[in-house]
Amino acid sequence: MASRRSSKSKRPISEWHASKAIRFVESLRHVKGRQWAGKQLELSEWQRLIVSELFGRLDATGLRQYRTAYIETPRKTGKSTLSAALALYLLMGDDEPGAEIYSAATDQDQASLVFSIAAAMVQRDPYLKTRLQVLDHTKRIIDRETGSFYHAISAKAASKHGYNAHGVIYDELHAALNRELWDVLKTSMGAREQPLMVAITTAGFDRTSICWEQHEYARKVLAGVVDDPSFFGYISAADESDDWTDPATWRKANPHLGITVPLSYYESECAVAKENPAYQNTFRRLYLSQWTQSSTRWFDLGAWDACGSDTITAIEERNRGRRCFIGMDLASTGDLAAYVLVFPRDDEGYDILCRAYLPQAALEKRSKHAPVFAGWAREGFLKTTPGNVIDYDFIKADILTDCATYEVEEIGYDPWSAVQIAVQLEGEGLTCVPVRQGFATLSPPAKLLETLVARKTLHHGGHAVLRWCADNVQIEEDAGGNIKPSKKVSTEKIDVIAATVTGLERAMHAEAMPSYSFISFE
Repeated sequence: MASRRSSKSKRPISEWHASKAIRFVESLRHVKGRQWAGKQLELSEWQRLIVSELFGRLDATGLRQYRTAYIETPRKTGKSTLSAALALYLLMGDDEPGAEIYSAATDQDQASLVFSIAAAMVQRDPYLKTRLQVLDHTKRIIDRETGSFYHAISAKAASKHGYNAHGVIYDELHAALNRELWDVLKTSMGAREQPLMVAITTAGFDRTSICWEQHEYARKVLAGVVDDPSFFGYISAADESDDWTDPATWRKANPHLGITVPLSYYESECAVAKENPAYQNTFRRLYLSQWTQSSTRWFDLGAWDACGSDTITAIEERNRGRRCFIGMDLASTGDLAAYVLVFPRDDEGYDILCRAYLPQAALEKRSKHAPVFAGWAREGFLKTTPGNVIDYDFIKADILTDCATYEVEEIGYDPWSAVQIAVQLEGEGLTCVPVRQGFATLSPPAKLLETLVARKTLHHGGHAVLRWCADNVQIEEDAGGNIKPSKKVSTEKIDVIAATVTGLERAMHAEAMPSYSFISFE
């Protein structure tokens, strides 16, 4: 995908205004890199398209048509250089008296990056050096002729209202911790005739963020679902179905591959991602501009799906009457809860059966934004309990039914969240064992799960909610190399995976398997 918005209502580009902006940008000089520093900027085709659209597309009154722009490309496409050039043109090119131009970013270092490039561009140009005054200590550039200024700010400035922005370049919007600075700057533009708010970013993973909101809006505008003549979108990215290891996919995503970034760099980064599934999401997000579900993927989904060749029915039938262990994760009373039956196999592999639950109110709420949840409920992957909190009696009844079908030796539970149901189950004659959620306890079963998936000796039947959790899960690692799945850093629910690890912990303890040979991804 590499596209800009199209609209039936668009007026033709003003070649004079577009050429004026392009000539200005291409009069500036690169300031970084032994190969580029000192050379004049030469816009590539996609950059020329963006500059032409932003500054050459006018409305019926002769003002700029676009008020907001969302530009998403992978790393190594010259985003910071383009950002600096756009900031300088907004400062000088619009003949706007008292214009306030801001380059914004999450932290001061990132905000200073674009400013430093712009300041160095000014110092390399005799005309700009005469007209503009660079104040390094305040991260400000002043236009002596118009009284305008350009200033670099970080998210710490969000609470300091009083802006009257004419132009904003928000660098790496995906890193924004919240939407406050974006909203403050956006709403400060109301008094300007032709303000322009530009986000230039790579893809992210937080689908509750302001960046995801802008990405989705841009996608809808590009697809023609939303007709907004004031919004410009450009997304250069691989499609979700593309093979992330294929150089053709890399070229599709990065228009500068082989220009500002060598093919060998992508080859080396891809090799790391192939060996380390935790780096795969990073590679896809930063170099292919694909939105992922978490910042660090624990599992390669290709390997995970390869463990789902058996049906859930087949796993149920072959394990009737066989010994197993249950892991419970009931930490959330208002959302997902789960328990998992873990069956040791004779070939050192494991069969697992998953039981996932949502309160009816939570299902209805989630289904409004993600209809797949309602589908999972219809297909039996997800059971609902009445009301807006999990009914533990409902889950207890299902556990007792499973205990009548399978030979459950032990039930592992988190002592912080499931003591009450554990006491009730013990009252039914079952053995319940607390499993503390620290590194020392969870690292062995977590590494076992990692190995089982890599060796394709886990058999999960393709359970859809389990797969979703597997795609969400991130791991934490301590100084000793111990790992555990982390709810704290995972961006969505991982409860079924957490229950699986707890069940494996009890199975490992019973099987006395400390010498299991783990695969290392380091």
